[in-house]
Amino acid sequence: MNFRERLKDKKRIVIKIGSSSLTHKETGKLDLVKLEILVRELSDLRNQGKEIVLVSSGAIMVGNHMLGHTGKPQNIAEKQACAAIGQAKLMMIYQKLFSEYNQIASQILMTKNTMVDNLNRRNAKNTFEELLRIGSIPIVNENDTIATYEIEFGDNDTLSAVVAALIGADLLILLSDIDGLFTDDPNTNPDARFIDVVEHLDSHLMEMGKSTSTSNVGTGGMATKLTAAHVATSAGADMVIANGNDFHVIHKIMQGRNHGTLFLSDKKDEFFLIDFLEKM
Repeated sequence: MNFRERLKDKKRIVIKIGSSSLTHKETGKLDLVKLEILVRELSDLRNQGKEIVLVSSGAIMVGNHMLGHTGKPQNIAEKQACAAIGQAKLMMIYQKLFSEYNQIASQILMTKNTMVDNLNRRNAKNTFEELLRIGSIPIVNENDTIATYEIEFGDNDTLSAVVAALIGADLLILLSDIDGLFTDDPNTNPDARFIDVVEHLDSHLMEMGKSTSTSNVGTGGMATKLTAAHVATSAGADMVIANGNDFHVIHKIMQGRNHGTLFLSDKKDEFFLIDFLEKM
């Protein structure tokens, strides 16, 4: 059995969607057709008996547009106000769409404090476990309404990897505006080669993660995705970075087809996650 074939048997899956994958490029507003496809894909995985956690960006962006703003919110107060408005709206849309497929969506908002504090971390893990046990699909985001620099993850790539580590996920799928990992930035170097499988994430590959992204919507470039790969694989999960332009790619990945870059699990000791969080 090859590495891709093993993805068919993954049971507990975390899927992260970036802001740029949820919006129309022309307006920055939610792409409802894509959201419908995303919800249908995840609901179908649930119908196969798989446990699904969705880490979804978009709260600040949605709130910003609801207020009629065109540019990005500039200061922390504006961002937190947009997050408070946008998170409620985003969850309302998700719950409406998931209910059409007889799925129960739930919401979990986290900060770094949720993970660093032993009691908070244990409570968060117990909440995830119970929601998955009853068949709900937890939708996770950073708690942007209260998060400040000191207690924020800063990007949902890292958050999704931490969640995958917390709940012992088998697989993390990061969907963004890039096809996967290349030997160099393909936007500037036409000779950059695509990397299909990463068996060991070494320091050389981590150095390749220059903080670049083709999107002006999201917060995470390749550096954050490689950090996420480091966390997820060290916790014992495989990880795939793939392009979120078409959410049908989710079932294609789960069928073992050749999409995105696959990072193979490389499990470290159980204290790895705590050490990582304390150094953030």
